[in-house]
Amino acid sequence: MKRSTTSNTRKNSGKAGSRELWLSFAEFLVIDGMISFIFYRSILPFFGFFLFFPKYQKYRKKSRREKRKRELAAQFRESIQAVSTSLNAGYSVENAFVEAYGDMKQTYGEDAPIAIEYRRIAERLKNNEAIEVILKDFALRCGVEDIRDFSDVFSAAKRSGGDMGKIIRRASGNISEKMEVKREIDTLISSKRYEQRIMEIVPFAIIAYLSVISPGFMDGLYHNPIGIAVMSACLGIYAGGFFLAEKIMRIEV
Repeated sequence: MKRSTTSNTRKNSGKAGSRELWLSFAEFLVIDGMISFIFYRSILPFFGFFLFFPKYQKYRKKSRREKRKRELAAQFRESIQAVSTSLNAGYSVENAFVEAYGDMKQTYGEDAPIAIEYRRIAERLKNNEAIEVILKDFALRCGVEDIRDFSDVFSAAKRSGGDMGKIIRRASGNISEKMEVKREIDTLISSKRYEQRIMEIVPFAIIAYLSVISPGFMDGLYHNPIGIAVMSACLGIYAGGFFLAEKIMRIEV
């Protein structure tokens, strides 16, 4: 049964990875086509920009990984509250995590990041592995700071024989406070993010507008060395501004 579950998890992971790869490739084709037409009016740059697809794929993977981390951090807070509730009901620490798996599966679905991780925890607990070792592996694998901090505190409390219920409740409260701060920050900068997205579209919109309204006005910037150099410099400035804005908007708490 365990091998079947693990095999299904790997198959689903492989399908998701392949789907994400094709989605990234489709997105890249659209962006590549827009840049080649608007900045160069030539098919040659379209094929030349394919050299940048590995970097784009790396960027998309990083974005998806960060999104998954945010989802996992939010879901982990709920899972710890479920563990705390089970402890208050008289369950042992190990059984509390097993019960939390059922709660997470019911709340978020079987394919949710937290449900997948708690399923692994439940399977390893059935093999009599130590809960602190499992949580440490979980924290190292997911790379979420809140989970790593919880794992460290949990392991120290387990060794010293501390009140696990009290420790888990306190950890849940700390994570909730941190998530609340993150939500407040997101609310404050949400309008700036919206403005950023608009500004990312504006250069393309302006060039496209001029090309449609005054077709001959932009001819001097295409199919000649000086025009290609000017448009390449503009594209470089745009790319630099894009990545700088992305870095500024990425605020860590």
